[in-house]
Amino acid sequence: MAAALDLASFQEPLIILATAGVVIPLFRRLKFSPVIGFIIVGVLIGPYALGALARDVPWLSHVVITDPESIATIAELGVVLLMFMIGLELSFERLKMMRRLVFGMGFLQVALSALSIGGAAYLMKVDLVTAIVLGLALSVSSTAVIVQTLSENRRLAAPVGRATFSVLLFQDLAVVPILFAVSVLGSQSEGSVFGAFGVAMLQAAIAVVAIVVLGRIVLRPLFRMVAGAGASESFMAASLLVILGAGIATAAAGLSMAMGALIAGILLAETEYRRQIEITIEPFKGLLLGVFLISVGMSIDLARIADTPMLFASVGLAMVATKALIVVGLGRVFGLPFGVSLQSGLLLGPGSEFTFVIVGLASHLKLLTPDIAALALAVAATTMTLVPVLERVGAWTERRLPVKKKEEDDLAPLPDLEPSPSRVIVCGYGRVGQTVGAMLQVHDVPFIAVDMDAKEVSRHRGKGQPVAYGDATRVEFLRVCDIENARALVVTIDSPAAAAQIVEAARGERPDLIIVCRARDVRDAARLYKLGATDAVPETTEASLVLCEQLLVDLGVPMGYVIASVHDRRAEQRAEIQAMAPDATVRRARLMQARRDPT
Repeated sequence: MAAALDLASFQEPLIILATAGVVIPLFRRLKFSPVIGFIIVGVLIGPYALGALARDVPWLSHVVITDPESIATIAELGVVLLMFMIGLELSFERLKMMRRLVFGMGFLQVALSALSIGGAAYLMKVDLVTAIVLGLALSVSSTAVIVQTLSENRRLAAPVGRATFSVLLFQDLAVVPILFAVSVLGSQSEGSVFGAFGVAMLQAAIAVVAIVVLGRIVLRPLFRMVAGAGASESFMAASLLVILGAGIATAAAGLSMAMGALIAGILLAETEYRRQIEITIEPFKGLLLGVFLISVGMSIDLARIADTPMLFASVGLAMVATKALIVVGLGRVFGLPFGVSLQSGLLLGPGSEFTFVIVGLASHLKLLTPDIAALALAVAATTMTLVPVLERVGAWTERRLPVKKKEEDDLAPLPDLEPSPSRVIVCGYGRVGQTVGAMLQVHDVPFIAVDMDAKEVSRHRGKGQPVAYGDATRVEFLRVCDIENARALVVTIDSPAAAAQIVEAARGERPDLIIVCRARDVRDAARLYKLGATDAVPETTEASLVLCEQLLVDLGVPMGYVIASVHDRRAEQRAEIQAMAPDATVRRARLMQARRDPT
């Protein structure tokens, strides 16, 4: 007999799925950020809102989560996957270019914020140790919430995104020394702590070097083997294995799992599998990051805030204002435009998920009283919910501030992993695709080619060709290939079904995009026209025209007459095919008119 089903074990997954599937679409419809939606849901279902009423109203126990620790592991995985996705957008070259902001502006931001907040706390008559802990805990900002907000608004690659992320990256690196400093403050034998810290730093350095070296040797062959098998579930499993493996390795060495995931992402960013990995992991990242945001909301104690509203509001406002002013000043010192500096300051002003870790350790070591720890956590969690609002305020302000010419020059975009974002996308890099690519190179037209044959992709990639592994029939993959800014899309694959899927997906994303397709025959071409192709070239028809051209030339007919007659015949056949798809003719005419008259 089967074991009795424990329905209580499904309670938390059902609540999370209901939030992601029902509540968040509602927030999107109401034009609210999903970040705020997840946090508000966390507040409602947490132990300080509906959870507190569950004792008196028994049925509420089925729709609340009274123990935040029960989802802590899954919540941490959300941050891990987010850092991995960030790593996919970076490269060692990009990090090298950002080093001035990361180690210059980032270091000064943490140091000055900790000094200012700690000094203010000391002036409020708290003891020196408590002031130091509060300064360190509240000096950092929320990587998860800020990056998610910038990604939703497609501003992560913008100047404000780069500047903000540079500071966030240093903050993530600084968490280990901060935790060490808190440990020293709470230790009775500082010498042993310093010795342990030295060993921990050595272990962390060895782990990072090992991940980088092993990753460079193993990752590309691993994904080539998995992609060659053609099983999407194996590709997904390999991606998750790399993320968790790197995260566990750095966690075992004393760093965070998120740092290992970031390194793994950076290593994979320069491979041909980056885009396919991105669309494979994105759904997991979105859902698990939602769990993290729910856990943040669950930590907000509304009753405690209501008991001391003025103290809570003044501390929160002072913290955000202090950190924002420091970032604005540092931004100007490091040559950032005032609008970019202001928006970065507003984003970096609120608290961080790492505040919970630091305050938790300090509370365990008896460095903070329960009331002060609760106030710090409430301020951090509540101000994190303001990030989407502050982002909009900063963006509105930035649009209304003039940018000097020199500042415009300083905001040149970082180099893409494959240069030139405005390029042609070639779907399929067999013999036809290679010919198209060669002709585009002759005419200096940038392109990126996509193919599902892992061995061929690896071979062409080794020759320096801009080829990526991925499934172009998925609209998510076309998006990560930047179809929004593509000049044209060329479909050269020999599968009519896959070609039709690509055309339909691309046309749904870009009504104005030039789409040129290879077709097997007239019927196939007509179907592609109906789905949205700008031009479809039947192999049989084109082969017969080339054959006729060669025959007439060999018979001595002047080349000019031959070319003209072949051109006329090609136009007639195209018209006949388009007549089979009348909507396509109208669409093509509108597209051509739009190109002639952009206004």
